[in-house]
Amino acid sequence: MQTSVTTTDLARLRALPKAEVHLHLEGCFEAAVLAQWAALEGRTLPRPVETLFQFSGLADFLEFLDLACGLASTPQRLAEHCYSLCQRLAADGTGYADVIVNPTHWHAWQGRLPQMLEAMDAGLRAAEQDGLPPVGLCISLLRTQSAQAATELVELLSALKHPRVVALSVDGNEATAGRTGPRFAEAFKRAANAGLRRTVHAGESSGPEGVWDAVNLLGADRIDHGVRAIEDPALVALLAEKQIPLGICPSSNRVLGVYPSIEAHPVERLRLAGVAVSVNTDDPALLGASLVGEYALCQSAFAWTDDTLKAVARTSITASFANADIQRALLQDLAAWATGAGD
Repeated sequence: MQTSVTTTDLARLRALPKAEVHLHLEGCFEAAVLAQWAALEGRTLPRPVETLFQFSGLADFLEFLDLACGLASTPQRLAEHCYSLCQRLAADGTGYADVIVNPTHWHAWQGRLPQMLEAMDAGLRAAEQDGLPPVGLCISLLRTQSAQAATELVELLSALKHPRVVALSVDGNEATAGRTGPRFAEAFKRAANAGLRRTVHAGESSGPEGVWDAVNLLGADRIDHGVRAIEDPALVALLAEKQIPLGICPSSNRVLGVYPSIEAHPVERLRLAGVAVSVNTDDPALLGASLVGEYALCQSAFAWTDDTLKAVARTSITASFANADIQRALLQDLAAWATGAGD
C-alpha cells in the first residue's frame, strides 16, 4: 500500500547523504541542448523536442543514445555535458557518482579515447573546482563487441592509467546479444589485474543466468540492475551471502517494460532477502527520473522508514568506487542525517 511523500520528505531525501552508482553519461542529455546542437549540425531529430524522449522500447532507446552522443562532437560540448551532469547530481543531493560511459556510442570520438577522456575530465574537474560532486568513470564495453575489441580496450585503459577511470563495465541489450559472459571473461580478468573495479549490466533483459555469469565469469564487484535474480532463490541467497551489491533503477525498469509497476518491482523483496541494494536513475534525463524521485518512489510504495533509507544510502556509498576519503566523509554525513543533524 502506497503512502504519500510530502514536500518535507522530498527535502529530507535531497539532504540524505548518498552516492549514485548506476548512471549513464549518455542518458543525461537535455532535449533543448540536443536540439541546439542538431540545428548547428544541420541534423534532423527523430521527434519534436517535446516528445524527444518518448521511446517505444529498449531497442529504440539504445538507438537514440547513438544519435545523442554523436552530436557531442567537440571537446567543448563534451566538457559542458559533463559539467551539466555534476549540476544534476548536486540538485539531487548526491555526494559522489560512478558514471558509465560506453565509447561505442560516441561516434565523433571513435579511435580517440584518450582525447575523449581528457575532454570529459576537463568538465568534471571544472565542476569539482566549483564545489559540485566528484565523479568516477566506468568505461563500458558494448555487449555486441568481440572478445578482441574488449581486451584491446582494457589494454588501452591499463596503459593510460587515467585517474578518472575507476572501473570496467559492460552494457547493452542482453535479450538481443545473447549470452556474452564467456566472451568477456578474459577482458574482465585483465581489468582486475590492472587495478580496475568491475561492474556488469545483467538481469535486466536477461533472466538470472546473466547475473550468474556476471558473478562466476566476470567477477563483478557490483551488478547494474540484477533485478531478475529474484527469479532464482539460489542466486538471491548467493548475492546476499557474498554481499554483491545491485545498482537498481526502479523507474528505468518500469519505463522500459521490465516490470509493469513499482508494486511489481522486486527491489523490496531483494532487500528483505538480505541483498545489498541501492536505488539509481540509470538515464535520468531520457527517462524523466531523479535520484530524489527514486527514493521517494520506494519510500511511498514500500513504506521505507528512516532506517531503511539510511541502509540503502549506506549501500550506495560503500558499493561505489569512490576513494576511501570520499566514502568516509559521506558515511559521517549519513550518520549525522540519521540522528537528525542533517535534516
